[in-house]
Parts: sequence; C-alpha cells; structure tokens
Amino acid sequence: MPAIDVHSKTSALRTGKEYREVHEFVDAPGKKDERHDIKKIFEFGEMFRKSHGAEAVREYIQHIHDDVRGKFGHLIEDLENSVKEITASLQRYLGNHREIQGLIKKEKSNER
Repeated sequence: MPAIDVHSKTSALRTGKEYREVHEFVDAPGKKDERHDIKKIFEFGEMFRKSHGAEAVREYIQHIHDDVRGKFGHLIEDLENSVKEITASLQRYLGNHREIQGLIKKEKSNER
C-alpha cells in the first residue's frame, strides 16, 4: 500500500491539492483497518464532503482503491493472465476441433 506521501502526491497530480489530511486520517496508526473498511465509505465520505468538499471524497475513495490495488494487484494480474491462457488454449482447441471435423466430413464425402 502506498505511503501517505505517495497518496498525497498522486492527489496533487490529479487535483492540484494534496489532501494530506484525508490520507493521514485513512492511514492513522491503529485505525487503518477501520478506516479502510468499505462498509464505512458512506460515513467517512460524508465527513470528508462536509469538511473538504466532494473532491476530497473522490480522493478518499481513490486512496482505498489504490491500497486495494497495491495489496491485491498481483492477484488481478494473475487472473488476467490465466484468462488469456485459457482463452488461447480454447481457441487452439476449437481451431483443431474444427479442422478435425472438416477432415472427417471430407473423408466421409470421399467414401460416397
């Protein structure tokens, strides 16, 4: 998961503001699990909307997204690679299957 400085810099690149208070709140020691809990997004999102505006809510949600992506990104990548491999195997199988079926039909028509 990215550090507060990284979150702040990416917020600044996106919005022109660091939203450091948002990132420090989300990553507060001893409170990270609670503050990354997606069931609390509406509660904390409303708090940020009132204190910092709608853009801060988007940065809060982006913070959680970036952390999840950092923590589970390799799983997503592995899944995408597996899907590509399965798709390629299936395409080869179907291609071979169609080719074999074509040869069988051709052979049967030659027998007549």
